[in-house]
Amino acid sequence: MTKLETMLDPKTIAVIGATEKEGVVGRIIFENLLRSQPRKVFPVNPNRKKVLEIDTSPDIASVPEHLDLAVIATPARSVPRIVEQCGASGIEGVVIISAGFKEIGEEGRKLETEIDQARKKYGMRILGPNCLGFVRPGFNATFLKSDPASGNVAFISQSGALGAAILDWAVDAGIGFSFFASVGSMLDIDFGDLIDFLGDDYTTKSILLYMESIGNAKKFMSAARAFARRKPIIILKPGRHTESAKAAQSHTGAMAGDDAVYDAAFRRVGVVRVRDIAELFDAASVLDSGRLPRGPRLAIITNAGGPGVLATDALLDLGGELATLSDDSMREISSFLAPHWSKANPIDILGDARVESYAKALSVALSDSMTHGVLIIYTPLASAPSDQVATTVAETAKGWLKPVITSWIGAKEVENARRIFIENNLPTYETPEEAVRTYVNMYKYKRNLDHLYETPAELSVRDPRDKEELKANIRNLLRKGRTLLNEEESKHLLVRYGIPVTMPQFAENADTAVSIAEKLSYPVAIKVVSPDISHKSDVGGVVLGLDSSATVKKACDRLMQTVGKRAPHAVIQGFAVQRMIENVDYELMLGSMKDRDFGAVILFGMGGTAAAVIKDFSIGLPPLNQTLAKMLMEETKVYKMLQGFRGRPRAHLKELQKILVRFSNLIIDFPEIAEIDINPLAIAQGKAYALDARMVLDREYVESASRYPHVIITPYPTRYTASWRLPDDTEVLLRPIKPEDEPLLYELGTTVSKETIRTRFFSPIKDMSHEWLIMFCNIDYDRHVAIVAEITENHKRKIIGVGRLIMQPDFRSGEFTILTHDQYHHKGVGYKLVSMLVEIGREKGLEEIIGNVLTDNDKMLNLARKLGFTSRWVPGGVSRITLKLKDPVS
Repeated sequence: MTKLETMLDPKTIAVIGATEKEGVVGRIIFENLLRSQPRKVFPVNPNRKKVLEIDTSPDIASVPEHLDLAVIATPARSVPRIVEQCGASGIEGVVIISAGFKEIGEEGRKLETEIDQARKKYGMRILGPNCLGFVRPGFNATFLKSDPASGNVAFISQSGALGAAILDWAVDAGIGFSFFASVGSMLDIDFGDLIDFLGDDYTTKSILLYMESIGNAKKFMSAARAFARRKPIIILKPGRHTESAKAAQSHTGAMAGDDAVYDAAFRRVGVVRVRDIAELFDAASVLDSGRLPRGPRLAIITNAGGPGVLATDALLDLGGELATLSDDSMREISSFLAPHWSKANPIDILGDARVESYAKALSVALSDSMTHGVLIIYTPLASAPSDQVATTVAETAKGWLKPVITSWIGAKEVENARRIFIENNLPTYETPEEAVRTYVNMYKYKRNLDHLYETPAELSVRDPRDKEELKANIRNLLRKGRTLLNEEESKHLLVRYGIPVTMPQFAENADTAVSIAEKLSYPVAIKVVSPDISHKSDVGGVVLGLDSSATVKKACDRLMQTVGKRAPHAVIQGFAVQRMIENVDYELMLGSMKDRDFGAVILFGMGGTAAAVIKDFSIGLPPLNQTLAKMLMEETKVYKMLQGFRGRPRAHLKELQKILVRFSNLIIDFPEIAEIDINPLAIAQGKAYALDARMVLDREYVESASRYPHVIITPYPTRYTASWRLPDDTEVLLRPIKPEDEPLLYELGTTVSKETIRTRFFSPIKDMSHEWLIMFCNIDYDRHVAIVAEITENHKRKIIGVGRLIMQPDFRSGEFTILTHDQYHHKGVGYKLVSMLVEIGREKGLEEIIGNVLTDNDKMLNLARKLGFTSRWVPGGVSRITLKLKDPVS
């Protein structure tokens, strides 16, 4: 077990600051823990012999047993000394309840620094400071007076006060929890750590977060990506507007980053963001229901017209769609409803509807191929008693995968009906708007996950051969103090990455500009060149559509005058002359900037001079592949225009996706770049051209041991690519796996023998579905490396083996597996793959690599022995093999 797992499931606990004083935090925590049997709890207080009739210890060193966890509830100034003592005593983890740290200013920050130094010295884990602690079923290490019921929801809150209030509300609402934690200042343990811990907790079906700041963004993104594919993560994050952001800055966690970037980051890892507390728990219940809609089309059944209209408005406002029922469905509904029913969706079954009318209408709506889900709205009527309708609806909905959501409007008269829905796992809401919002959340969650794990197409992306030379040039400019690249320098870099540009030519004066224009052929554009001007259009530094030498000459004179007035201190070096791209159909914007939390981000949207006013753009995080580039484009309004708009030709969207992927590669390769702005990225006759570009270097950039200090999602690790040959001289490409490899991996898995599958997975594999394969292809390279052995056979690529190394979250150990095609057994493929994984483990600083091998798998056990692994038998016919890479860290 890791230290985090030990401290969150402790067998021995000390409460430092335990006391008998009524209402004091130290007493409440101690009393809560005393109820957490069969764990042992020790009070620590130098001023008392006993607390609640239990012998106390004057300090941690005097506690008679080794401790898994210490809970500190003493004044802030005493905490660093106590943490040092805890570390010296070998305690696995500490919860610091005490407040009075960085939230109070410089003095508190110094105390936190002392605590952090002790943490690093002894390798212990710390929750807090300024937190409530944590709760698990049957275990309460907080000063909350109520114990929540056991359940399947984990709740992590950065705000202790709000966390306590939400927990109290949830307890009153009958919601059960598998885990609750207040993280406070997140000096050590943060959202990423706890998501990792809960990812392996079989009782936790979904995680709810109240987040003010993200903490370690890279760790959060990695953990969330691993968990969200299997179970939903729902986040309530305030600070959507400037005013609330300022308020959050004064709270425990510092508010960080632009809110739109947070939205983009959450989408990238499949996390759902909600807007209020009620929606937080609503989303948890429905996203884990197993009935997620495959599309946006909703059928609405109601016995009153008004609520149906309200539901329709809400549906369309939130991005859903009204289902259009088929003619067969309309005829069937007409056969059992009165002639004056609505004959449309919403399906108004009228105020005198009987119980059976609900059942029949629901059955028809669910059967219709045009519907993805059904909302039933009920207002109390004597003709159809509330609970009878609820029972009938629940029975009718059984067996359908399409979601059924209910809104029973009223109070006491519908209370029993709501209980019936809860017992049958059907979402129910007081208002139609709430119900619709939940449906749209369900749809967007399913759609986003499907898109994230869609198998991308292979794109041929160029990697510049002179990349190191380009990087040397950029760093040389930084050393000289230059941070703004001119248009020609910027476009030169874009061209090296396969991004089409119109390349300007520099002219020192008007005569040279005329000479260049004559050679280019008209029309041309003239732009002022100045190291002091970033946005040339803002100072009148651009003239377009020049069609003669006379107009070029006049334009140069006019530029000098205009720019001289608007930017009098700017040094004008000359002019950039370039040929005009005629008949531009669309103007786009493609850019990059560095966010303080999430590093480099990509912006795509509508461009031109009105881009800052229209603000139609989406944000994505590099690296991008073809699928992610497509998603980034689809999130903008201009994407619909690119399909063809008012007679303009359709843009070459696949080529545009390639440009986005290449742009992403450029950003990844150059952490030295702070900003890139391509505006406009013009589309003419379907093709894209960067008409203007600027790059700003990061004056704060310092060389780092990290290959990618500016991105939080680890890019494809090309450094693990190598060539190798089989004994018969067949060339083998060894490289990391990619999401695009899913078809090749499917072919490997379906053509190996049953015995090979058994020795790899310990059981038969009945169905290699897309959902199953993406777990193996769409991976986080930071914590999971898979190396494939690829050959070319009859001009067709083929994977003949896969080796995997999956790191534990603490990066102390990793587990490896190997699968080799039967035709390539005894040819050294497995040996080569394991050897590569061992070297990768060493690079990542692992202490050991382990593997589980069937005891009757002699071939694998012999291979492991050759590489220095030791083996021990474990129950179940399995041998655990281990290779020590270095001594463990204390």
